Amino acid sequence: MHDHGRPSGGDRNLVLAVFINVLLTVAQVIGGILSGSLSLIADALHNLSDAAAIGIALVARRIGRRPADSKFTFGYQRAEVVGALINLTTLIIVGLYLIYEALSRFADQQPIAGWTVIWVAGIALVIDIATAVLTYRMSAGSLNIRAAFLHNVSDALASIAVIVVGVLVLIFEWYWTDLVATALIAGYVLYQGLSMMRETVRLAMEGVPPDIKLGEVRSALAAIRGIMDVHHLHVWQLDEHRRALEVHLITQAEGVEGIALKTQVRQMLAKQFRIEHSCLELESPDELATVHDCRPAN
Repeated sequence: MHDHGRPSGGDRNLVLAVFINVLLTVAQVIGGILSGSLSLIADALHNLSDAAAIGIALVARRIGRRPADSKFTFGYQRAEVVGALINLTTLIIVGLYLIYEALSRFADQQPIAGWTVIWVAGIALVIDIATAVLTYRMSAGSLNIRAAFLHNVSDALASIAVIVVGVLVLIFEWYWTDLVATALIAGYVLYQGLSMMRETVRLAMEGVPPDIKLGEVRSALAAIRGIMDVHHLHVWQLDEHRRALEVHLITQAEGVEGIALKTQVRQMLAKQFRIEHSCLELESPDELATVHDCRPAN
């Protein structure tokens, strides 16, 4: 039984990570405005998206602990998918905006305060590393937390790039490097957002898990003694970790034999395909196949 009122140690780490990332964003925006550095503001927006990602992960963890009820019979774990869609959409919009700003400023490059850029980016680098440490231990068991951890690592790399820009501005007055760094950061933000969007959309649309081939599932079912045919086969993911299956099986088994057959099928699905929730409908050979789909909506 979960205690929804008291945050776990992992939750406290996430709250702390959100807090310091928001503070870092404010500091970077102020530093970017004072120094005239667009790349510093780009890194700030990237950090803000990371704070949002961690915040969404925190809320999803809290909601996901709620038990199944009459409204959500599979539970609330898919809240993480909804949050991820919101976060990734925002991330992509931010990336496109930064590219637009970088291109518009190429024609009118402004002087940049190199030391301000270096100091603010240096502080950001330390905070990015600290945040990555906070989320690292939790990343092994959660794709969403792992994504947040990787975001913080990429933030650290972006901060290094901004520091390099500050050095080049101080030594050579190469102000154009700020715009190049902005474009590179924006490009990486878009790459992350679009690459993660595919997996998130697949989950949202209840797609087949990427490591499962329907043909292999069908063959494994047909190979079980007593099963004459397989049809209306559906496999999808309830959330990041749980999988479900619905299938109609043509068999002469009924009564006790039918129960034993279902048990054998479920054991095979769990062992070979990690499918622990299955809806099996047994049909006799002369029964008219129906289009009934017993998969509950989720």
